[in-house]
Amino acid sequence: MKLRIHILLILTSFVLLTPAVAQTTMPKILNMRERAEVIDRLLEERIQTVLPDLMRREGIDMWIVMAREYNEDPVIRTLLPAKWLAARRRTVLVMYDPGEGKDIETLAIARYDVGESFKKAWDKEKQPDQWARLIEVIEERDPEKIGLNMSEYYAQADGLSASEHKQFLDKLPGKYEKRIVSAEPLAVGWLETRTQSEMNIYRQIVRIAHRIIAEGLSEEVIQPGVTTTDDVEWWYRDRIRELGLVTWFHPSVSIQRADPENFDHLRTFDSHPGDKVIQPGDLLHVDFGITYLRLNTDTQQHAYVLKNNESDAPQFLKEAFRRGNRLQDIFTSNFKAGRTGNDVLKMSREQAIAEGIKPSIYTHPIGYYGHAAGTTLGMWDSQGGVPYTGDYPLHPNTAYSIELNAATFIEEWDKEIRIMLEEDAYFDGETVKYIHGRQKNLLLVPRTAEQQEILEF
Repeated sequence: MKLRIHILLILTSFVLLTPAVAQTTMPKILNMRERAEVIDRLLEERIQTVLPDLMRREGIDMWIVMAREYNEDPVIRTLLPAKWLAARRRTVLVMYDPGEGKDIETLAIARYDVGESFKKAWDKEKQPDQWARLIEVIEERDPEKIGLNMSEYYAQADGLSASEHKQFLDKLPGKYEKRIVSAEPLAVGWLETRTQSEMNIYRQIVRIAHRIIAEGLSEEVIQPGVTTTDDVEWWYRDRIRELGLVTWFHPSVSIQRADPENFDHLRTFDSHPGDKVIQPGDLLHVDFGITYLRLNTDTQQHAYVLKNNESDAPQFLKEAFRRGNRLQDIFTSNFKAGRTGNDVLKMSREQAIAEGIKPSIYTHPIGYYGHAAGTTLGMWDSQGGVPYTGDYPLHPNTAYSIELNAATFIEEWDKEIRIMLEEDAYFDGETVKYIHGRQKNLLLVPRTAEQQEILEF
């Protein structure tokens, strides 16, 4: 008997320690060498195919991106090869368009080649002054517009430091100062544009994120009456590291339930009561993102903790969730190339309100950064529109976190709840498609074999 009990304890421990046992298969995650090869391949393809079109679209024939080690311009981080974890000393990259039908020239005013594309164009033994060599490169090509990363509204397009800017201008001949322009539209275009090769990979990245979320919102992690929201948040952090990945923000887990406390959705963005014990009958919400192969995810999903006598979530919660899905449909149907974020926001809110939905929309671009550069489509505290970034038009081949919530008054709980959804999607210029589907049903804790299809989205 003691032997049988001992074996049973071992098996029980194995089940508890193994995340999402037999629920689903985690997609393959590349080792670091394989990741570097993929990152560099994608980068070289982008330089050859995305960069020329953007420079010509914006009419900038020379783009200079410069940064010093550990004070990286947000753009230069996306131009460095995988083995460069930071700029070296001062790294200056020059991209020059000699004209239609000719290849973009990519040079590094640095002591080394920078990846495959940016070839070393400075010999310190011949020209000791790095700035002087940069000026020589400019004078040799005589560009009409010199784009520098300066922007009042887009932080990721504002990476030129004050001291680098000053030193550059001190060396630049006067006639070229008049040719300097903000590279903001070019930098934003570079950051927001996704290639088909990237999108083929992005689906797998979002799939990994979905799998991790499902593991955390399961009986493998949550024991009602014992597990706290903080426990789940830190489980996510550990699981991400265990898989060899990183996150770009700390995951948040929050609870809505049948109690007198009004739910404050701002806590999901800021702080919320720690160590809140998860109980049967709770509606759980998670906000979660990973970074992999230089691309980011940002996802919010819900789970319901079953009571002892339940085999499914209550109908009133399922109906509230359906309204959240309907708000997603209304919103994404209004995406159109050239239409501004503020236009899409206004149209979507008016249509949702006409259908009896109480909407809040705060969608943002995603890609190289979690909160990326591009068209802003509302903010939680700016539902009437967002100045400047909301006036930026939608472009084809861009990705977004479709982030919003629909509020519903639940009579059974005598309070209003919010279904807060966020799923990553791709806009091809005509339609919005979710990169790896979207949540259409509440995840259940615990789940049965018949409910596993929910995880397939």
